[in-house]
Amino acid sequence: MRVGMLTAALPDERLEDLARWAQTAGLQALQVAAWPAGSTEPGAADHLDPARCDPGAAERVRSLFGRHGLALSGLAYNDNPLHPDPARREAVHRHLETCIDAAADLGGAPVSMFVGRNPSVDVAADLADAETVLTPLVERAGERGVDLMVENCPKQDWHPDAYPGNLAYSPQLWEWAFDLGLWLNFDPSHLPPLGIDPVAALRPYVHRVRHVEAKDVETFPDIRDRYGYLGPVEGAGDPGEPWWRYRAAGLGEIDWRRVIDVLHEGGYDGVISIEHEDPVWSDAPGQVRAGIELSHRVLRPLLVAEG
Repeated sequence: MRVGMLTAALPDERLEDLARWAQTAGLQALQVAAWPAGSTEPGAADHLDPARCDPGAAERVRSLFGRHGLALSGLAYNDNPLHPDPARREAVHRHLETCIDAAADLGGAPVSMFVGRNPSVDVAADLADAETVLTPLVERAGERGVDLMVENCPKQDWHPDAYPGNLAYSPQLWEWAFDLGLWLNFDPSHLPPLGIDPVAALRPYVHRVRHVEAKDVETFPDIRDRYGYLGPVEGAGDPGEPWWRYRAAGLGEIDWRRVIDVLHEGGYDGVISIEHEDPVWSDAPGQVRAGIELSHRVLRPLLVAEG
């Protein structure tokens, strides 16, 4: 296993500069944010434009990574393929297709996505719709030699009542996704706020994990005991008062020693990609880089190089 980072934490920096800094920081891989250019979605970044990733551009990216001793652990584009607006949904699907094609040209890196949700219909209808609209994407990825994987982020901000807006948030839904031919981009930080033990949830599914994202989570039980797991209701207190927040690895409650042990026992030998969203270490790019280095110092000693 190797430690890398998701580039979205530093959206205003060039991929070339991120690669140089990653090498200096001792990171071994980059998971590259590949949203459409100029996207204003929270957490979006466009360090690689898949629509312009022709063979020449792909060769330049491969050369860049080679010069800095980095692996490309994947492309990330997490938008809503089940968006209720047909035009927006179509745009998301077209961009996912370009991500798949670019990943193939870059050597077969996996592509991370969300299942999404249309909150105007019930979950059963959404899942049936997803089977119809995601299957062509899975088939396209298979034809290009690319693994399409879903991240288990619940995306409650995509639902008007703060219910999960991404139908890949639980082991039950992972199994549904696996039946479609999708893989898992596993992020343990999303599970404690749902009442799920990340180590117990991970153990049966390591063979379907294609990529791991590393961020921690800190919880505040006194706030949870007032609002419940779903958080505050609009009009009944401060709706912005969360009972948990993301942290750098080691500053929250994830037992990284056990997570990595379960991954190792299950045969995972891929990248642990730091996804930095810690509000305490995000006031400026320098703080973000320091937060990433904090996570790296926690994770790297847990990985034993095999001869």
